[in-house]
Amino acid sequence: MTAVAAPTALDQLKALSHEIRFSLVRHLAQGEYCVCDLEALLDLPQSKVSYHLGILREAEFIQSEQRGKNVYYRLIHPTLYQLGGRLLTDLFEGNDALTHQNNSIC
Repeated sequence: MTAVAAPTALDQLKALSHEIRFSLVRHLAQGEYCVCDLEALLDLPQSKVSYHLGILREAEFIQSEQRGKNVYYRLIHPTLYQLGGRLLTDLFEGNDALTHQNNSIC
Protein backbone atom coordinates (compact mmCIF):
# COMPACT_ATOMS: atom_id res chain seq x y z
CA MET A 1 0.00 0.00 0.00
CA THR A 2 1.39 3.42 -0.94
CA ALA A 3 0.80 6.48 1.17
CA VAL A 4 -0.67 9.52 -0.55
CA ALA A 5 1.29 12.70 0.15
CA ALA A 6 -0.58 15.62 1.65
CA PRO A 7 -1.13 18.44 -0.85
CA THR A 8 1.40 21.26 -0.77
CA ALA A 9 0.42 24.92 -0.61
CA LEU A 10 1.20 25.11 -4.34
CA ASP A 11 -1.11 22.15 -5.05
CA GLN A 12 -3.87 23.87 -3.12
CA LEU A 13 -3.36 27.19 -4.91
CA LYS A 14 -3.55 25.38 -8.24
CA ALA A 15 -6.82 23.79 -7.15
CA LEU A 16 -8.29 27.19 -6.29
CA SER A 17 -6.98 28.88 -9.43
CA HIS A 18 -9.70 27.53 -11.73
CA GLU A 19 -12.83 29.68 -12.01
CA ILE A 20 -15.25 26.78 -11.54
CA ARG A 21 -13.44 25.44 -8.48
CA PHE A 22 -13.25 28.91 -6.96
CA SER A 23 -17.00 29.30 -7.52
CA LEU A 24 -17.62 25.93 -5.88
CA VAL A 25 -15.63 26.99 -2.82
CA ARG A 26 -17.53 30.28 -2.63
CA HIS A 27 -20.86 28.44 -2.69
CA LEU A 28 -19.71 25.84 -0.17
CA ALA A 29 -18.58 28.68 2.11
CA GLN A 30 -22.31 29.36 2.53
CA GLY A 31 -22.98 25.80 3.72
CA GLU A 32 -23.34 22.20 2.66
CA TYR A 33 -24.70 21.33 -0.80
CA CYS A 34 -25.45 18.18 -2.75
CA VAL A 35 -24.09 17.82 -6.27
CA CYS A 36 -27.51 18.46 -7.83
CA ASP A 37 -27.73 21.82 -6.04
CA LEU A 38 -24.25 22.78 -7.20
CA GLU A 39 -25.14 21.82 -10.79
CA ALA A 40 -28.09 24.21 -10.68
CA LEU A 41 -26.11 27.02 -9.03
CA LEU A 42 -23.32 26.86 -11.60
CA ASP A 43 -25.50 25.83 -14.56
CA LEU A 44 -23.07 23.02 -15.39
CA PRO A 45 -23.52 19.31 -16.12
CA GLN A 46 -23.06 16.81 -13.29
CA SER A 47 -19.90 15.33 -14.82
CA LYS A 48 -18.12 18.70 -14.88
CA VAL A 49 -19.17 19.59 -11.33
CA SER A 50 -18.08 16.17 -10.03
CA TYR A 51 -14.72 16.46 -11.80
CA HIS A 52 -13.95 19.79 -10.14
CA LEU A 53 -15.23 18.61 -6.76
CA GLY A 54 -12.79 15.70 -7.04
CA ILE A 55 -9.88 18.09 -7.49
CA LEU A 56 -10.99 20.12 -4.47
CA ARG A 57 -11.28 16.90 -2.45
CA GLU A 58 -7.72 15.86 -3.44
CA ALA A 59 -6.53 19.30 -2.31
CA GLU A 60 -8.27 18.60 1.02
CA PHE A 61 -10.55 21.63 0.77
CA ILE A 62 -13.80 19.68 0.90
CA GLN A 63 -15.22 16.47 2.27
CA SER A 64 -18.19 14.48 1.08
CA GLU A 65 -20.88 12.36 2.67
CA GLN A 66 -23.19 9.92 0.93
CA ARG A 67 -26.83 10.21 2.05
CA GLY A 68 -29.09 7.88 0.16
CA LYS A 69 -28.66 8.59 -3.54
CA ASN A 70 -27.12 12.04 -3.00
CA VAL A 71 -23.58 13.09 -2.14
CA TYR A 72 -23.24 16.20 0.02
CA TYR A 73 -20.13 18.38 0.11
CA ARG A 74 -18.84 20.78 2.75
CA LEU A 75 -15.71 22.87 3.19
CA ILE A 76 -12.92 21.84 5.51
CA HIS A 77 -12.46 25.30 7.01
CA PRO A 78 -9.11 24.73 8.78
CA THR A 79 -7.49 23.82 5.46
CA LEU A 80 -8.51 27.16 3.97
CA TYR A 81 -7.54 29.07 7.10
CA GLN A 82 -4.08 27.50 7.17
CA LEU A 83 -3.31 27.95 3.47
CA GLY A 84 -2.13 31.56 3.85
CA GLY A 85 0.28 30.66 6.63
CA ARG A 86 1.60 27.64 4.74
CA LEU A 87 2.16 29.77 1.64
CA LEU A 88 4.09 32.41 3.57
CA THR A 89 6.14 29.74 5.32
CA ASP A 90 7.04 28.14 1.97
CA LEU A 91 7.91 31.51 0.42
CA PHE A 92 10.09 32.82 3.23
CA GLU A 93 11.55 29.63 4.69
CA GLY A 94 15.11 30.35 5.79
CA ASN A 95 15.02 33.83 4.29
CA ASP A 96 16.60 36.38 6.63
CA ALA A 97 16.65 39.01 3.89
CA LEU A 98 13.42 40.45 5.22
CA THR A 99 15.17 41.74 8.33
CA HIS A 100 18.82 42.09 7.35
CA GLN A 101 20.65 42.76 4.09
CA ASN A 102 24.43 42.41 3.98
CA ASN A 103 24.92 43.65 0.43
CA SER A 104 22.51 46.54 0.23
CA ILE A 105 23.28 49.31 -2.30
CA CYS A 106 21.90 52.10 -0.13
